Amino acid sequence: MNIVIAPDSYKGSLTSLEVGNAISDVFKEVIPEANLKVIPIADGGEGTLEALLFATGGQQIPIEVIGPLGDRILTEYGILGDNKTVVIEIAKIAGLTMIPKELQNPIKSTTYGVGEVILDACNRGYRDFIIGLGGSATNDGGLGMLQALDVTFLNEQGDQIVPIAANLAKVKKVDFSTIDPLLMECRFQVACDVVNPLCGEQGASAVYGPQKGATAAIIKQLDEGLANYACMIEDALHKKLQNIPGAGAAGGLGFAFLTINGELTSGSKLISEACDLENAIRSANLVITGEGQSDHQTLFGKAPMFIANTAKNYEVPVILLSGSLGNGFEKLTDVFTACFSITNRPMTLENSIEAADDLLRHQARNIANLVNLNFRKNE
Repeated sequence: MNIVIAPDSYKGSLTSLEVGNAISDVFKEVIPEANLKVIPIADGGEGTLEALLFATGGQQIPIEVIGPLGDRILTEYGILGDNKTVVIEIAKIAGLTMIPKELQNPIKSTTYGVGEVILDACNRGYRDFIIGLGGSATNDGGLGMLQALDVTFLNEQGDQIVPIAANLAKVKKVDFSTIDPLLMECRFQVACDVVNPLCGEQGASAVYGPQKGATAAIIKQLDEGLANYACMIEDALHKKLQNIPGAGAAGGLGFAFLTINGELTSGSKLISEACDLENAIRSANLVITGEGQSDHQTLFGKAPMFIANTAKNYEVPVILLSGSLGNGFEKLTDVFTACFSITNRPMTLENSIEAADDLLRHQARNIANLVNLNFRKNE
């Protein structure tokens, strides 16, 4: 019996690899003869680097760069098992969880370190990139990243702009001719599951600014700054980019990657392809997936939904095992063979997170016993 275990993370408690290994451990005990394959999945946010390196046998590259608040930080990026594709997880370089709650304010943050990582990989000879955009603390439109890549941004006095979101409105001249020439040889596949434009009511600042610590006054300042910055860039490149769906992702990093010919694509699809998930599912008898909370939003492009659709193409049953089942989860039964929550008694969210591993293993054992019963019956 071939079982593919391909969960997303239970955000705030377990990584996708930890979830996958816990389920695998239980199934090994209950059905020792089963062939189990763990493929941790991500959608471009936290856990993307770990998932891809595990699935492909890749390696981490440690690096010191400018962090989201302008200080030097130690972080890492990855090289896939093909030894040619770079993986950059924005959450590890300019991530919201890297900043204490009381210091979170996107007007002061920068993506400069992202550009430093890209250049480091370029100087090592790499040209193919997968970028996971989720979990950013920034709203600088990629100003910091592009400046680190040697794009020129000047203010009215002809001085170089300090690359934080507070200075977006001060950009008066942009010159892409100074960009590091290695960038022209690179291909950027950008995991992006949002369709927001850069500016306006559905833009980066208005939609995602509040969760990054922005007040109403700061959101207005950020949006006006991004509008000025985008117009300066579009005039320099003779391209219209700010209204392309996804330009507003990660505080405008989607827009910045479009300026260097990045391809914005479904995070679940991109990462699943990099992990060769479809081939694993094709030969499976059962697929198990999950996420922190499954609800009606799961139907709209989240990783478990992508996995369910892939499994359906090969008529493979798929079980959803998530941290909790939320509003509208009933609709998921039209897509998944069965849906389960690890929560087995009344408890607070904090208690559920703290006990996530034990709860997961308990429910996984219940599922494994049912699967084993059916397996024995059909032998």
